[in-house]
Amino acid sequence: MTESLDPERMACWRAYIEASQRLFTQIEEDLRADGLSFADYHVLVLLSEAPRQRLRMGELASRLVFSPSRLTYQISAMQRRGLVTRQSCPDDRRGSEAVLTAAGLLALRDAAPHHLASVRTHLMDDLDDAEVACLTRVFERLGRRLHAARDASSTPADN
Repeated sequence: MTESLDPERMACWRAYIEASQRLFTQIEEDLRADGLSFADYHVLVLLSEAPRQRLRMGELASRLVFSPSRLTYQISAMQRRGLVTRQSCPDDRRGSEAVLTAAGLLALRDAAPHHLASVRTHLMDDLDDAEVACLTRVFERLGRRLHAARDASSTPADN
């Protein structure tokens, strides 16, 4: 049987779960006021930062931590709203790319100030510099470890 967490680690785990869910819910609600979900916003940000504002679907799924089917659903929903298009890869016709549209860029630009205000209000403004640095170190290290573990557990056919 797996050893249980000591009281301090259990308190940490529960505080993380409850606070992160409340934070995500609040930020999602604030984005919905601009007509976007958190997933919509994240897709738009990643595409806006990509060269030529396009990413291969596999790369986008990996960066969003989405399954291929979840990404297909997300991109299809955003495509119906005119925020993105899906195009064949110019150098590899077998693959496809998600491409940011002018309407998607406009939606991102309209939502960004409100989203930033939400992130500041509900998270950043309550942290001092040392806490920001500590959380950055913790979550970057955790992200690297989880990414490496996922890569290690993938079969060659998955990659």
